Amino acid sequence: MGEDRLLTTDEVAMHLGVKKATVYAYVSRGLLSSRRHAGGKESLFSEADVRAFGAQRRRGATDSPAIHTGITLITGDTLYYRGLDAAGLARREPFEAVATLLWTGELRPVPFAGDPELRALAEAVIAPLPADARLADLLRVVVAAAGSADRLRFDTTPAAVTATGRTIVSTMVGALPVRSGETAPGPFPLAAELWRRLTAEAPAPERIGALNAALVLLADHDLAASTYAARVAASTRAHPYAVVGAGLAALDGPLHGAASGLVVEMLAEAVRTGDAVGTVSRQLRAGGGVPGFGHPLYPGGDPRAAALLALVTALPAGPGVLAAIGEVAAAMASRAAAAPDIDYALAALTLVTGMRPDAGEAIFAIARTAGWLAHAIEEYGDEPSRFRPHGRYAGRLPRA
Repeated sequence: MGEDRLLTTDEVAMHLGVKKATVYAYVSRGLLSSRRHAGGKESLFSEADVRAFGAQRRRGATDSPAIHTGITLITGDTLYYRGLDAAGLARREPFEAVATLLWTGELRPVPFAGDPELRALAEAVIAPLPADARLADLLRVVVAAAGSADRLRFDTTPAAVTATGRTIVSTMVGALPVRSGETAPGPFPLAAELWRRLTAEAPAPERIGALNAALVLLADHDLAASTYAARVAASTRAHPYAVVGAGLAALDGPLHGAASGLVVEMLAEAVRTGDAVGTVSRQLRAGGGVPGFGHPLYPGGDPRAAALLALVTALPAGPGVLAAIGEVAAAMASRAAAAPDIDYALAALTLVTGMRPDAGEAIFAIARTAGWLAHAIEEYGDEPSRFRPHGRYAGRLPRA
């Protein structure tokens, strides 16, 4: 039996009758597998897989409706926001401008002016919660409280959602308890405000820049689980606060937004023991794998992680921190050829800057709020209540 023939992206697009961008979208959503051409960057596809996928599409075997989005494209080695390289945006643009790009298609830094009354309400609501409450838990309460008080929250026109989005993000950041009294005026105002709530360390410009880059790189990632949940909520015409609440609920899992916390624990152990290889070995022996490595959409390495780690490893850090970050990554590369993902880079940022161990979750949640609302704007313009998959009953049959 001969080897399976491999097809180029152009050939796949021709076979399926779609554009190349649609093929990339299929790959990013895990619907079609690709592999890297040994001689370059071109992706190759198994002809058998392509034919099977095409047959499935013709049969309409999927229960999920088609989701056509113009927000994010993942090509296998690059992440694009509305056609612009996200890594490039992270190096130079404030999060405010990237959020505006996702919402409106225009790269423009519009300030996130908050509502003082909503912020005061949110602060009052979370004040009685335990001092050690997770930041992710606080953010869910903040969004729910602010939504209950916004009497205009049911306006789902694009302009209204954009304005509401700026209010939501500003309230999420502003309501969190302050850990540092220092302010850092500069080109990244939202990141500077968030910095004060995540760490007590001095807000040097390059540190604020690294935090801003993390926000930009995490702003959207196509139809991740939390984004799909947000779109389902928007399809029922839930208001923007409810859409963000749906996204926050799905983000909470250890396999999604909370993943960086697991990496923080691993890296902290490597710093404490001075034995990075031993730390990796213990992770492998436990049988759960090593968190923070490999991403199914980036076979050659997560470009978000590469962009953020380049900024983080240039920052000053405590004794042994940068060494542990590099040695754990080197150990994984030497044996498993696994590259760090964005959760690893986010954990590295957390340790280097002395942030709370759960800071990565909060950064992820605040950043991804921009993406959820961008997808909500698209979904509000589509047919309502279109997400209704059919269950395949496998229980006890009714008695006669």
